[in-house]
Formats: sequence, structure tokens, C-alpha cells
Amino acid sequence: MLKRIHHIGIVVPDLDAAYGFWRDTLGLAFEKEATVVDQGVRAALLRCGESEIELLEPIDSKSGVGRFLERRGGGLHHICFETDDVAAELEGARKRGLSLIDEAPRAGLAGQICFLHPRSCAGVLVEYAEP
Repeated sequence: MLKRIHHIGIVVPDLDAAYGFWRDTLGLAFEKEATVVDQGVRAALLRCGESEIELLEPIDSKSGVGRFLERRGGGLHHICFETDDVAAELEGARKRGLSLIDEAPRAGLAGQICFLHPRSCAGVLVEYAEP
């Protein structure tokens, strides 16, 4: 069962510069930052009430986020829903015939994660996370 919107992912060309708006101007509370090499990003989570904003700076131009930035520029990248069981949600999506990006859960900044392909999600990249 999906519990809430965990975070909204936003691609930025420069994470340090993006802090100027999201943290300093809006006052969102910094939670954590990490480089996620297998996803080719430097990422940060900033708290907004019960949800978070995830800022994603590509460190690899060939990664999905790097290609996104090259094609579209910075902006809204994905929506992430929190669940208590990513594996079960992923299996449910598979059984419903949705196109998957991940065949199994993997480690991410938000915990165990997986992505569903936008072609099965009304054009939106959807992530599930089990913090």
C-alpha cells in the first residue's frame, strides 16, 4: 500500500547553486546529501512538512538524469511514493502489466527504491521508496 508522497525529484545543473533557492530562499530543511554513483547523481533531500524535495545533479552525462538535463534542462523529474514493502509494490506493478525500469528493488538515497517507466504511468516517472 502506498502511504504518502515521499518526495518530488527535481533535476538541477548545480546542486550547490540550487541550495540558494530551495534551502536558503524557501527555508526547506536540509536532511542529507550523497553521491549515488550507480545512478550517476549527487543528490540531496530537503524536508517540506511530511514530504521532501530531492535535488538531483548529474555527475555522469550518460546517466538517466544526465540525459534528462541535456534534453530538457532542469526541472521536475519524478514523483516518489512511500511504501512499507517496495518488493511487493514492484511485484504488484509487474502483475498489472506496467513497464518497469527496475526488475528488483535497489539502494537509493531514500532507502530501498524502484522505478516504473513513464510510458505506463501517464507520462510520469514514478518511484517507490521504502525508507
